[in-house]
Amino acid sequence: MARIVGINIPNNKRVNIGLSYIYGIGPSNAIDILKQAKVEGNPRISDLSEDEIERVRQIIDKNYKVEGDLRQEVGQNIKRLKEIGTFRGSRHAKALPVRGQHTKNNARTKRGRKITVGSGRKVSAQKT
Repeated sequence: MARIVGINIPNNKRVNIGLSYIYGIGPSNAIDILKQAKVEGNPRISDLSEDEIERVRQIIDKNYKVEGDLRQEVGQNIKRLKEIGTFRGSRHAKALPVRGQHTKNNARTKRGRKITVGSGRKVSAQKT
C-alpha cells in the first residue's frame, strides 16, 4: 500500500481512482496531478516506482490543500456563516439543505427518517 498524505491507498487500484481516496482530490484533480508528475498512462498503484510516488506526494503537498487542513477550513467557513447569522448558516445549524432545494417531499438524507404524526387512525363519531 502506498501512503500519501496519511492515507493508505490500495495497491490494486488504478492511480487516478486511488488518489481520489484523499479528501479534497477528485477525478479531475487526480488526472492533473498525474500529468504534473509525468506518470504515463493509468497504471495501478503497485506498478508505480518509489520515485513516481514521491513526485505525486510533493505535488500534492505543494499545490493542494487536502485532508485535515481542508476539513478545518470548511468547518471554519460554516462556523463563520453561523456566527454572522446568514440564511446559509441557519440552514447548516438546522441540518437542512443549504442551496435552495425543496424539502416538502425530498431531503430525507438531511432530515432523517420519516416520522408519522398522530395515532394513525381516527375514530368515527358514534350515534347515540
